[in-house]
Amino acid sequence: MDSYAKNARPGTRLPGAAVVALAVTAALVAGCSSSSGSSSGQNPLSGGGGASGDTVVVGSNNFPESTLLADVYGEALKAKGIKVTYKPNIGSRETTYGLLKNGSIHLLPEYNGALLAYLDKTAAPKTVAATTAAIKAKLDPELTLLDPAPAQSKDSVTVNEETAQKYHLNQKSSIADLKDIAKDLVMGASPEFQTRQQGLVGLKSVYGLQFKSFKSLDAGGPLTEAALKKNVVQVADIFTTDPTISQEKFVTLQDPKNLFGFENVQPLVNKSRLDQKGVDALNAVSAKLDTAALMDMDGQVQAQKKDPLEVARAWLKSAGLG
Repeated sequence: MDSYAKNARPGTRLPGAAVVALAVTAALVAGCSSSSGSSSGQNPLSGGGGASGDTVVVGSNNFPESTLLADVYGEALKAKGIKVTYKPNIGSRETTYGLLKNGSIHLLPEYNGALLAYLDKTAAPKTVAATTAAIKAKLDPELTLLDPAPAQSKDSVTVNEETAQKYHLNQKSSIADLKDIAKDLVMGASPEFQTRQQGLVGLKSVYGLQFKSFKSLDAGGPLTEAALKKNVVQVADIFTTDPTISQEKFVTLQDPKNLFGFENVQPLVNKSRLDQKGVDALNAVSAKLDTAALMDMDGQVQAQKKDPLEVARAWLKSAGLG
């Protein structure tokens, strides 16, 4: 079993994510070969040319949970004898979607609702199945989705303890309760949050929120957590599975208008590389990955500072998949 160091993986908490993303993107485009593989007639991912060689490149976006999930799915492939390399912490969806299309990476753990919002800002599906169908209707023909996991990790509007106390907000409070006070609050999130429907655009159009200002931080990572804790920002986009919420007594507001939709973990893959064995391995992971398991692994990585690769391997073993 490869060690963390052998995989040449940077840490999950990277400063300057935008700079890192540009550097990794350049390396990926320069270093990944073009497609030429073949696959069996029963493989649902068949079609088009595959990248030469037989190694699956597993990528992740630039936040800890994405890297953890990449490890979970990647190590499940390894357990079936499939060669895997990792390209973690690449950047935001705006970067990684293009790298999947051109075959620079072959597998990315996605969140179905956020992916759909990226592909179709007007979509408002009412079920997980409808979300998957809507995504498939908009996907690049080189890509496909595998089975969704029960596990969900949503974007959220979360306030710190000081703000919650000042404005009498609690776990039953709604995002709508910020309408009259948003003008006095600083919102913190990733740069992309400013232009996304599941971000400032939707918060204004759906809930009528206009914040005092916006502070560009990271995607629910240590910069955002620290800024919220220190009251540099009073409101932030924190993922709902983040253990910091309970540790720091943050309050995540209810989303009654379902702006953030469904956010099931769901592998997005380039059709060129995985055979049926790989597809089955990934779907088996999704079948057993629920929100409780994801929250437990997130806690081990983010709160206990454990190696995400080892956390992933331990969970796969416990689930009978490693």
